[in-house]
Amino acid sequence: MAYLGPRLGSSRVFHPGVSAFRLLSSAGMDDMGPAMSRSSLERLDFDNVALKKLPLDPSEEPGVRLVKGACFSRVKPQSLTKPRFVAVSHQAIALLGLDGEEVMNDPLGPEYLSGSKVMPGSEPAAHCYCGHQFGQFAGQLGDGAACYLGEVKVPPGQDPELLRENPSGRWEIQVKGAGLTPYSRQADGRKVLRSSIREFLCSEAMFFLGVPTTRAGSVVTSDSRVIRDVYYNGHPSNERCSVVLRIAPTFISRFGSFEIFKPADEFTGRQGPSYGRDEIRGQMMDYVIEVFYPEIQQNYPDRVERNVAFFREVVLRTARLVAQWQCVGFCHGVLNTDNMSILGLTLDYGPYGFMDRFDPDFICNASDNSGRYSYQAQPAICRWNLVKLAEALAPELPPDRAEAVLDEYMDLYNSFYLENMRKKLGLLKKEDPEDEILITKLLQTMHNTGADFTNTFRSLSQISCPTEGDGEGEEDCVKKATDLLMEQCASLEELKAANKPTMDPRELAMLLSMAQSNPMLFQMISDRATIARQLERLSKLKDLMETSQDELKTKQAEEWTCWITQYRKRLAYELEGQSDVQAVQEERVRVMDSTNPRVVLRNYIAQNAIEAAENGDFSEVQQVLKVLEKPFSSQPGLELPAWVGGGGTTAQGERDEGEEQQQGASTCTARNPVPYDSKPPAWAREICVT
Repeated sequence: MAYLGPRLGSSRVFHPGVSAFRLLSSAGMDDMGPAMSRSSLERLDFDNVALKKLPLDPSEEPGVRLVKGACFSRVKPQSLTKPRFVAVSHQAIALLGLDGEEVMNDPLGPEYLSGSKVMPGSEPAAHCYCGHQFGQFAGQLGDGAACYLGEVKVPPGQDPELLRENPSGRWEIQVKGAGLTPYSRQADGRKVLRSSIREFLCSEAMFFLGVPTTRAGSVVTSDSRVIRDVYYNGHPSNERCSVVLRIAPTFISRFGSFEIFKPADEFTGRQGPSYGRDEIRGQMMDYVIEVFYPEIQQNYPDRVERNVAFFREVVLRTARLVAQWQCVGFCHGVLNTDNMSILGLTLDYGPYGFMDRFDPDFICNASDNSGRYSYQAQPAICRWNLVKLAEALAPELPPDRAEAVLDEYMDLYNSFYLENMRKKLGLLKKEDPEDEILITKLLQTMHNTGADFTNTFRSLSQISCPTEGDGEGEEDCVKKATDLLMEQCASLEELKAANKPTMDPRELAMLLSMAQSNPMLFQMISDRATIARQLERLSKLKDLMETSQDELKTKQAEEWTCWITQYRKRLAYELEGQSDVQAVQEERVRVMDSTNPRVVLRNYIAQNAIEAAENGDFSEVQQVLKVLEKPFSSQPGLELPAWVGGGGTTAQGERDEGEEQQQGASTCTARNPVPYDSKPPAWAREICVT
């Protein structure tokens, strides 16, 4: 059962200086009345409850400092030079009662949504939190680049489904990349175009995939610059400061928010800045439960029982979230306690990645040398983080009660995972105990054949159910299905590249020797799981070196034929006793095609959009957003990147004014374009995300 895998055990861009709105204003638009002259962003109805209910740092001194006894520090966002929109998510911005087109055409839009200009009613602040990073307590962290702008009241007529898990009646908005805060440490509080585009697109992609997430309303870039060493190789580059507008019920919801009270850590010696201020912990729990879990507040008059029920809900939401990640092949990359939400939302998009070729050991973060945050480790790591949350909530949450709730996590996760996987396979009418084995064998076959995760699952709805009177014989149906899935398998060269050890052979030999001769030193500098993965890669690579492409294809076909035969037997069982077989089959296809996405935000798709934007062309970011808004559907006219047939540029009026016209094609336009729903091109293997 090793591979039930993850188990435990074009919108127009506004350009300053050419707006009709600005010309009207200079001609005396104020005379038309305040309602006409005010930007819609100036009419947002702020109600900043968090700043009223939770302790605010009395100091407003500039610079990085330790912030004691407070959940927030007031800050002043740093303005950008010539801010301008890269893209706006109309659906996300509508949460605030705003019209996306109106915002994009607003001369003040890029200023307000980058923090360069403060909206009326906004109270900029940075949140104080701590966190365990890569397993070690890091002490005070906090919003080093993010800035709370305030909480906007939900506009009338908001979709009740959007409010189901946000009963607060407000949406918190914050900007990421708006400059220094007391929590910036050695950094500058700025973000650049590439990271901002990745966060913007993935936040929205996850929402439309049905995965709980924070949202992203816009990306703004500018002529302000910062120096970044992208690959940490001593070759820094000058990059544009950019800002993402983030939207969520609250961002004061990190596990690490409650770790500011932690006593000195036995390993690192660090402690939370508010250690000893237990009354603030009580305030925070009261605020979070009353505002975001009102039913729990109402149903549990006893404080301890209320807190236990709250923790149980956090455990449930976390289990559900990570099961959804696993089922869409999403890897977060940095599951530190400060990057996890008590609301069960995907939070903080850094070095994330959607798997291409299925690999349970997939690591999307090139900085994660130990594989702590690999794909298959995510469920266990989320439980570990829940343990740390429970520790942070004590004594408000009695440890023995917390432990009993944590014991429920594995069963919850496996239940959510199996439920999602049954939908992905179209097993809707019956639950068979053998389903887990069928899923395990599917993942094992995908791994062995190097099959593409997203496209393989998408293809399964095309495999027919065995029915009486079917014109095709069983053998022909199985061969047809095998040929279909073989299209998603890796070639010999791709598998060789995938199984090449990431560790230098001499280093590996030295560590193997050390594991025998000096186990204590070995444990300090490496671990057996890492060495085991390297040895497994070497073994697979050796086998592949002795295999031809034809032999590989034959073996891949045999494995898929075996699994497809079992799958069709299970589909036949689905139909037993059903009076309307045709209706059952149609429902199966409908559910599968609305569960298995056609498109996910693969790294190469994001990279193409980033490179185009860095060359002044924002149309690809905008088009990718459109595609990701309907990930389960075919979208005629949006199959290929925006530059195909357009010479790699937007219309002249849409080009980023801050860029000089580039000579020749950009890097991405020089590549052979592939459809968004294709397996990744060969060059995608070179993308490195840290």
